[in-house]
Amino acid sequence: MAQTRARSGQVVRLRPFGTALAGARTQAVLKAAQLEVVRLVLQRGAGLPIHAAPGEITLLGLEGRVELGLPTHKVELGPGDFIHLAAGEPHALHALEAASLLLTLRLATAD
Repeated sequence: MAQTRARSGQVVRLRPFGTALAGARTQAVLKAAQLEVVRLVLQRGAGLPIHAAPGEITLLGLEGRVELGLPTHKVELGPGDFIHLAAGEPHALHALEAASLLLTLRLATAD
């Protein structure tokens, strides 16, 4: 199924899934020339192995709790928690409970 993405000037509601979080899936919110926004959904125990994005990223916790593994330490993110990672910074995610996060990626551009 094709995913609908936000258009310029369009309001997108990203309210918590609540009890529907168990059946929710990751979905693209926006993809523009220099920016990508994704609502990332992880079920309890799921995760993303260590990786790095070519551009800067931010994560905003919407619901649930995740552990963000960084090269020197681990950080727990919950609802309302926000973090920025520099381009190329290695990181991993592990869901301590079912969670959704807003992931923003700065896409690399040819300068």
